Amino acid sequence: MQNYRLTDLTLYVTLEPCAMCAGAISHARIGRVVWGADDPKGGAVIHGGRFFDQPTCHWRPTTEGGVLAEPAADALRAFFRARRGTRAAAGR
Repeated sequence: MQNYRLTDLTLYVTLEPCAMCAGAISHARIGRVVWGADDPKGGAVIHGGRFFDQPTCHWRPTTEGGVLAEPAADALRAFFRARRGTRAAAGR
């Protein structure tokens, strides 16, 4: 792309970005962020510190949450369920 600004890109993620991810999104100047499942505990876009609403945030992408929220949440639960099962089996 020959440009560090990614303003024409859309980032699709399964979970609402945390503060660290929101910071990276802002620094990369990603134009749009779309996520599936909200994260009331660790999310920082519509929950927590509302990163992009802060006056110190110099780049604010457009955001859209809740897109395919249930399938996204199911995929995350299945992933972590499998990870816990793998660790338990490896520890035996």
